[in-house]
Amino acid sequence: MSSTPASRDIDTSRPHSARMYDYYLGGKDHFEVDKQAAENVAAVYPGIFVCARENRSFMHRATRVLAREHGIRQWLDIGTGIPTEPNLHQVAQSVVPDAQVVYADNDPLVLKYAERLMRSTAQGRTTYIEADAKNPDSLLDAPVLTEVLNLDEPVALSLNALMHFITDPQDPYGIVSRLLDALPSGSALALSHCTPDFDPSTWQKVTDIYVNAGTPVQFRARADVARFFDGLELLDPGITVGHRWRPDPASDADATEPPTDAQVSLWTGVGIKP
Repeated sequence: MSSTPASRDIDTSRPHSARMYDYYLGGKDHFEVDKQAAENVAAVYPGIFVCARENRSFMHRATRVLAREHGIRQWLDIGTGIPTEPNLHQVAQSVVPDAQVVYADNDPLVLKYAERLMRSTAQGRTTYIEADAKNPDSLLDAPVLTEVLNLDEPVALSLNALMHFITDPQDPYGIVSRLLDALPSGSALALSHCTPDFDPSTWQKVTDIYVNAGTPVQFRARADVARFFDGLELLDPGITVGHRWRPDPASDADATEPPTDAQVSLWTGVGIKP
């Protein structure tokens, strides 16, 4: 379901960040222009594939922790991207079958594949809103949001690898604050954000590739990522590199060699609204 019609054409004349991310994850839903841009990134930062996988793994772990340990039954996932199984609702509903999930994105390609996000358990519910994260009020005012989510009960706001696509002039901290203000006490923010902290020169090259392709980005230092959690109570271990946030012992046992912080280059954290 979408709150707006799927009327926009898919632009294949230039790369798109969601389709590049699909390439990093080994997906099939991208075009040659996306593949070329993604390979340009990989040429200067081979760790991008590790970064993408660890970002996805963090989302899975954070979702399970919020469901199992904090009683969360509702999620608002913004910047959903192209569906990649297991999707957030599949992870949440594997723990709590009655989980309710609203996905939001403004990419027509994501909308094209949104049917994959609608395959809910019988007890739960999922839906999709076409909305731009830079305009949080349009998302919060969408009627379908409150058809699925009860905003009087805690909601997990999931912002995975999204906020580095919102530059400071676009008021990223104000956007997150506006979204959290609409959610009650006990709600959560689960956020991941790429960082140049471990290899500034490489990440400047990555920035240049995205910007030259028409996608503004701002990869932030740890202190700047921490600002998104102002006023929240951080869960242990606080803000940490993605693979170090509540690692899964079973997954670690399968790994031949753990990734380095520089390979991952992703700050992650989960905070609870008091």
